[in-house]
Amino acid sequence: MEVQEWIDKGYELIIDFGPRVLLAILIWFIGSWVIKILLKGVTKAMDRGNYDISLKKFLLNLLNWAFKIILIVVVLGTVGIETTSFAAILAAAGLALGLALQGSLANFAGGVLILIIKPFKIGDFIGAQGVEGTVKEISIFNTQLLTFGNQLAILPNGKLSNDNIINYSSEGIRKDAITFGISYDSDIKLTRDIILKLVNEQPEVMQDEGKQPMMVVTELADSSVNLSLRFWAKNEDFWALHWKFLEEGKIRLEAAGIVIPYPQHDVHIIKES
Repeated sequence: MEVQEWIDKGYELIIDFGPRVLLAILIWFIGSWVIKILLKGVTKAMDRGNYDISLKKFLLNLLNWAFKIILIVVVLGTVGIETTSFAAILAAAGLALGLALQGSLANFAGGVLILIIKPFKIGDFIGAQGVEGTVKEISIFNTQLLTFGNQLAILPNGKLSNDNIINYSSEGIRKDAITFGISYDSDIKLTRDIILKLVNEQPEVMQDEGKQPMMVVTELADSSVNLSLRFWAKNEDFWALHWKFLEEGKIRLEAAGIVIPYPQHDVHIIKES
């Protein structure tokens, strides 16, 4: 009799839960197939958008887990398991994790923005947060720069994404402004001719329309008349030209008798009679 009761209960369970279990299995397989289709579509969209490979992998894994959790909740609800408390536990756990990792999440969000917007790329020379250097690595949480002195600077992406960034490499060319101070007794026109002759001898200096080198008086200072040399050059030639013009410019000006004065003050003594 007891065996018959167990058999009857078994039939009841099969009749009650069998369709639900079959429907849950069907939803799982269909849902898994839909997730694969969605992830393939997202992958193609990221490929067209030329997303960074580290960001691409992270986002795909994040979406995969999010879709799977949603699918599991739907399957459990189909079987008849109460999912309200399960969803509440997930929400509470997410809130606690978010509060505990508040700084890290800010850096993560900043890293995502940097990798999507791409204000700079690996190899660019940038300035940000008081640091200048060549971008060595862009990760989800921080960006690494190699400074001019070959020191490694690690900048948190949270602050970096909300700070001013100067990208010296993005345009491929740069404009320089070198100041030469000469005495008030020196010839301004001769100074201009000497420096511009030096500049125009360098084939690396750009001579395109609107980018021709020029030299202008910018200030009548206390001890000198300041002239500014303006020229354009490619990034790879910029610093070599900058240093050459400083050194060779001083040599040629002095050879022509142009005085480059030290800071000085003229003191006039008035004798009372």
